[in-house]
Amino acid sequence: MSMLLRPRRLDDVVILDLSGRITIGDGTIILRDMIRKHLEAGDRKFLLNLSDCDYIDSSGLGELVTAFTTVRNAGGELKLLNLTKRVHDLLQITKLLTVFESYNDETEAMKSLK
Repeated sequence: MSMLLRPRRLDDVVILDLSGRITIGDGTIILRDMIRKHLEAGDRKFLLNLSDCDYIDSSGLGELVTAFTTVRNAGGELKLLNLTKRVHDLLQITKLLTVFESYNDETEAMKSLK
């Protein structure tokens, strides 16, 4: 199964609900294009909801880092929401949990972006 991405907005925060696999090819391209589209529209606060994301390969990890850097360079913030155990363990092993802020509760994540 490839990745599906559903954007939604809550106040001035863009929440991207990702499901499936963030892998080389469509998964990384869809995420990159969606982030760029919202940045060009003036959005600067992003939450990536990974509750239904069951797999991320090395290209997917690279795309998460690229998205984080792109948003940060544009003066914005990007945070992660609802990591599955598998994705949490992967981010911990790669030390990327020290880069990303992650939350298990959407309300808390929203408060952190105010």
